[in-house]
Amino acid sequence: MTHPTIEHPTVQTPPRGLQPARWPGLIERYRAFLPVDANTPVISLNEGNTPLVAASRLQRRLGADVSLYLKLEGANPTGSFKDRGMTMAVSKAIEAGSQALICASTGNTSASMAAYAARAGVRSFMLVPHGYVALGKLAQGLHYGATVISIEGNFDQALQIVRELAQTHPVTLVNSVNPHRIAGQQTGAFEVVDQLGEAPDYLAIPVGNAGNITAYWRGFEAYHAAGLARRKPVMLGFQAAGAAPIVLGAPVAKPETIATAIRIGNPASWCCAEYARQASRGAIAAVTDAEILAAYDALAREEGIFCEPASAASLAGVLARAQREPFPPGSTVVCVLTGNGLKDPDTAIGQVPGTLTPVAADVAAIGRLLGL
Repeated sequence: MTHPTIEHPTVQTPPRGLQPARWPGLIERYRAFLPVDANTPVISLNEGNTPLVAASRLQRRLGADVSLYLKLEGANPTGSFKDRGMTMAVSKAIEAGSQALICASTGNTSASMAAYAARAGVRSFMLVPHGYVALGKLAQGLHYGATVISIEGNFDQALQIVRELAQTHPVTLVNSVNPHRIAGQQTGAFEVVDQLGEAPDYLAIPVGNAGNITAYWRGFEAYHAAGLARRKPVMLGFQAAGAAPIVLGAPVAKPETIATAIRIGNPASWCCAEYARQASRGAIAAVTDAEILAAYDALAREEGIFCEPASAASLAGVLARAQREPFPPGSTVVCVLTGNGLKDPDTAIGQVPGTLTPVAADVAAIGRLLGL
């Protein structure tokens, strides 16, 4: 069996007291699978290599002898999976001579773009739907130095605007319609196989603009073709019920969901997501906000994992599916958790109302309150 050669960077002798970085970032680690060469300037924040955590308590809900793992993409530098695609998109933009980047975003894309633009020393512009971007994400974009435009419209309208601007002005569009974004994001699939030692039986993932399910499937196909995985997983994509155009079979003009990261009514990678579903014999289904929030709470309380609400759509979907159609015994299921919980502090606090009501600074009173 012939495996592709994966090149690694030359490590210089570090200053005394420092150790060389063990993880070189996605482009260097998976260079053999990516559209880069010696002329590509690598713009990296050492993204990737995120934990794959066994969910030993939650997996009991899936039935006997089913293994559940959680891919914690919130451990990336800007707190979401977007960094995987952005290191590629920005590196290729700089290679092409670009001096400015632009995107439409519900928050994570713009935060990632702004960080990598700062790293590269170029300008960045982000269009966001007014009132529908979690404060943690908005704060990131602002502090990385992006020019932020809040529009009276939704994500789909913002994406149409930036696509037109990129066609007529000297700015590079870095939404997932940029093929380099998808190329970078497929490394998530590579890591899952590397960490498990094989592809899982099922890969569950939230679906918003549908670039990530597209990328993961391409990654599994690439690793399988290279002989690095013996099988490919069944892909399970989950949209929020109030923003489920693929499930409904038609765009949603006014998508609504608490999971703002997937509040998208007309996904740019719709066709590619449907291909991933069909080719893997998988499914794309909808989960309600109530199911998303229940999974969001369960991840924190039962596994100690704090993700943003949209991330929990993958687990919500897996739990709902297990109720309708149990997973076969011996199955391995991986849920991709796409972003860190600190992205959306308002939702987190809102889930536990009254916890910050002050009480008297008195030992006896506090003891009584705690039932001690």
